[in-house]
Amino acid sequence: SQLKNRLTELYGLTEKANLLLDQVRLQQKQTNETALRKLDLLKSEFREIIALIQEQEEESVNKVKAEEKRVHTKFDFVHNVLGKKKREIQGERDKIEMTLTESDDITFLKKVAKLRPLPIKEVFIPKIDLDHKLIHEVYQKVCGLKETVKLCLTQPLEKKPEAKDAPKSSQEPNAGDAVDTKHGRRPTKRTPSPSQRVRSSSRNPPGAQSGNLESFLSKSRAELMEFATKFTLDYKTAHNKVVLSERNTKMAVSETSQNYGHHPQRFTYCSQVLSFQCFKRGIHYWEVELEHHNFCGVGVCYGSMARQGAESRLGRNSSSWCIEWFNAKISAWHNDVEKSLPNTKVKKIGVLLNYEGGFVIFFGISEKVSVIYKYRAQFTEALYAAFWVFSSGATISLCQNEM
Repeated sequence: SQLKNRLTELYGLTEKANLLLDQVRLQQKQTNETALRKLDLLKSEFREIIALIQEQEEESVNKVKAEEKRVHTKFDFVHNVLGKKKREIQGERDKIEMTLTESDDITFLKKVAKLRPLPIKEVFIPKIDLDHKLIHEVYQKVCGLKETVKLCLTQPLEKKPEAKDAPKSSQEPNAGDAVDTKHGRRPTKRTPSPSQRVRSSSRNPPGAQSGNLESFLSKSRAELMEFATKFTLDYKTAHNKVVLSERNTKMAVSETSQNYGHHPQRFTYCSQVLSFQCFKRGIHYWEVELEHHNFCGVGVCYGSMARQGAESRLGRNSSSWCIEWFNAKISAWHNDVEKSLPNTKVKKIGVLLNYEGGFVIFFGISEKVSVIYKYRAQFTEALYAAFWVFSSGATISLCQNEM
């Protein structure tokens, strides 16, 4: 009996050991995946830093070259003027020499009478020089950038305790919610640049961090406007067929390319654009006006969302949340999962983002405020307002004057 009990105990310990072994392998796999994600983000940051420095180098070099060209053009002008002056003096000298060789006195006097006295001015070169002040400013700016980079590289890293993995997104039982089911998937593209991150908007009224999702669903437009945020569209992210106007607050799509030039943050697959400012804390609300919105989308996304390929389209990845008009059909998209929505004729859309609260709500704005859709997610990166326009004539305008 004792041996049987012992055997049963050993079987239990063996089963527990097997479970622990599986758990160790699972944790090892998760650690490897986390490390790979971090490496991808790290490489993306360095590529972005290199792109920013190259952009600054090109700008500085072009300024100096433009100044050199300006001075070179002036030297060419002076050279042409001096050459013309020399030819005039040479011609007058030749005429006088020919007159002096005349032996007949009468003919000589006639030739002398025809000679017109040429005012002889001293030949000189005007002062032409480079704008050394401009060149010095460019040089000082580059030196300042170098010192800033050196300072950042020499500062010791602050040691922080390792944080536990963020919990996965959850879904509410209410209709209209969406779940971030693949939130842990490796980002495939760039993260927002350091310069973009500092342009985040975080101002909120007192007590703005309080309030759950349900408390915002019944708010009036006046109450939502307490969280109003202004921003502009970032042309560096705009697809080459996206036309920005009205100081980068309005977007449309064109049949012809705008030739914006290459930039690592630019969308190359879909006619999309992101906001210039990002949101990494607080509660923010903005409104957009839609015109001829047969094919367009409004949403939010991480800066690390892909810029190329089919997965770069809003809602077709785990890094973006949007509502989309596709002809007469309205859908909510996230993680490549579509949720059909009731049709609405509103032309003004309000978007409320609560970063810490982990939700984003899309409102239809007319005489009354109606909820079109809402998402819950555990946000882990800075978010950007995101827009997509496909059909010709469709426009999306940021309602800045009312904010």
